[in-house]
Amino acid sequence: MPKKVERRDTNTLAFDIVQQVTGQRPKDDEGKNPAAVALGRLGGIKGGKARAQALTPEKRAEIARKAAQKRWKGSD
Repeated sequence: MPKKVERRDTNTLAFDIVQQVTGQRPKDDEGKNPAAVALGRLGGIKGGKARAQALTPEKRAEIARKAAQKRWKGSD
């Protein structure tokens, strides 16, 4: 499950970027296993294409139908 994205205002984001670039604060991804990061990226790059090839046209239509229903349901 993806991490929840923290929303920050523009000034805070700019401040954090400047601190990281100048070396005053380490990057958020330090401490991660580089091999695991590379494998995750590789899977992410080829994932959508591989999934599309594996799905039947009927299954793709079903997924698209569900997505459209959710999208157009509205917030009652």
